[in-house]
Amino acid sequence: MTRGELTHELAAVLPAQHEARFIVEEVCGPAGSTSGPLDPTAVDAARALAGRRCAGEPLQYVFGHWSFRALDLLVDPRVLIPRPETEQVVEVALAELADLAPERPVLVDAGTGSGAIALALATELHSTGGRVVALDASAAALAVAAQNVDRVGARHPMLPVTLREGHWLDALPPDLRGTVTLVVANPPYVSAAEWVALGDRDVVRREPRRALVAGPARDGTPGLADVETVLTQARDWLARPGTVVIELAPHQAAAAAVLAGALGYAARVEPDLARRPRALVGRLA
Repeated sequence: MTRGELTHELAAVLPAQHEARFIVEEVCGPAGSTSGPLDPTAVDAARALAGRRCAGEPLQYVFGHWSFRALDLLVDPRVLIPRPETEQVVEVALAELADLAPERPVLVDAGTGSGAIALALATELHSTGGRVVALDASAAALAVAAQNVDRVGARHPMLPVTLREGHWLDALPPDLRGTVTLVVANPPYVSAAEWVALGDRDVVRREPRRALVAGPARDGTPGLADVETVLTQARDWLARPGTVVIELAPHQAAAAAVLAGALGYAARVEPDLARRPRALVGRLA
C-alpha cells in the first residue's frame, strides 16, 4: 500500500478528511519522506490510530503530543488540549510584559495543566533573567507538566520553571507576595449548563471536567467563579505595577471586565485571532 492509498482509506472513515494526512504523517513522517510501498507495520499503526479517533478520542490524545506556539508538548487525558486561543492569550501576556519592562520578572501560570503557558513564557523570555512558577491543584496534571519541563528544557533555552501543587495562587510561596510581575491563567470557564449541553462525542467531553467547568461568580455570572478567584487572589501577589491576563469565553467578556474593575484593576479585554473577546487584562498601577 502506498502513502496516498493509505491516506485515501483513512479519509473515508475519519470525522474530518484532513485528519487522515495528520495520522499518516505521524506514523510515516512528513510528506515526501517516504516513497513506494509502506511497511505493513506502519499501515497497521496508522489504522490503529484512526480506529481510536473514530471511537471519539481526540486526535491530540491519540498522538500523545501536540504543538503549542513553538513547542511540542506531551498531552493526555490528565490535561487540557492546547488550543490556538490560548496561544493568543500568551501573545497578549508577552505584550503586557513588554509594556511593564521589569528587571528579572516573576511570572506565574495559574492552573498550568500540561505546562503550555508556563513553558511558552519560559522559552520566549529566556533571556530576561526571570523565573516562572506553574501552579495546579491536580497532581496528575503536574506530572504531565513535569515531563514537559524536561522535554522542552532538553530542546530549548528557557527560564527556570518551578511546579507547585495547590488551589490557584494559594500555592505560591510566601516570599513571592507582592513581587509577581504577571499572572496568566486559563481557568475553567464553562458553566455547568454548557457542559450538559455538549454532545457525548464532543472532543471537550474527553478532557478533564475539573479543568473546564466552573460555577457562577458572586454576581451570578455562569462559569466565572474561578476567573473571580484568580482576580481576587492576584491582588495580594502582584507587584505594583503588575498585570493579570486570563482566558475566558467571549460571552463572559463584559461581565469579567466589570468584575475586574470592581476589584481595583484597570481592565480591558483583548480579542483572539477570530476577533472574539478572549483575554481579560487587569493592571494594578
